[in-house]
Amino acid sequence: MSAAGAIADGHGRVGRVLSGLAVAVGCLLFLGGFGWGAIAYQPYTVPSESMSPTVSPGDRVLAERIDGSDVRRGDVVVFTDKAWGDATMLKRVVAVGGDTVACCDAQGRLTVNGKPVDEPYLANQAKASPTDFSAEVPEGKLFLLGDERMGSLDSREHLQEAGRGAVSRDDVSARVDMVAWPLSGGFVERPQSFAALPGGVSQPGPVKLILAAVVSGALLILGGAAYGPVARRFGRRNAPAARDRVTTHA
Repeated sequence: MSAAGAIADGHGRVGRVLSGLAVAVGCLLFLGGFGWGAIAYQPYTVPSESMSPTVSPGDRVLAERIDGSDVRRGDVVVFTDKAWGDATMLKRVVAVGGDTVACCDAQGRLTVNGKPVDEPYLANQAKASPTDFSAEVPEGKLFLLGDERMGSLDSREHLQEAGRGAVSRDDVSARVDMVAWPLSGGFVERPQSFAALPGGVSQPGPVKLILAAVVSGALLILGGAAYGPVARRFGRRNAPAARDRVTTHA
């Protein structure tokens, strides 16, 4: 074998090793990302318009499995409550145990403990509620509203019940982090208007890291798998020139 052939063969072996390593690492990231996502998140299909425009009917969201004690104001949560029909629902937490929540102030805003809360997620910056209300939230409970305040059936509809419309933290199973479908939905951000209140807002779950792992894994798998065909094509293209150089030297 000529020196040029030996070098080329050495480069080929290194390339094959690296491509195989890329595929192996890619598979770990890709499958690991999906496995992590399956453990950390539950998919949920939005059934109604009560949370528009944040999410719309038919949207597929990813909700992080959490304990009710981790819920903060501003979170969009998935919950099931017998007093609300024992159906799985999706609403936004606007007040927690110990808060006094009311509507509306002179600018039509919701207030929590007397402090006005701006809600940029409301459609057309609408009034926070078409009807005035006030409620003291019992400890261990959450006061929930839909973002579509005109038609949402939420805590306002249960104000005359024992819990003053609030839902137990134990009834919450997950917190929405992302709209997975349609792809234009994006991430569900924490509203900063609640950040100044005691307890602040929650931190996003690991959905961005999971997506990064899946995408990176897919790219490594594709890149590693493509090495062989690309290397063979370039090898065939360069072969005549290599033979000519060997013949001339002889």
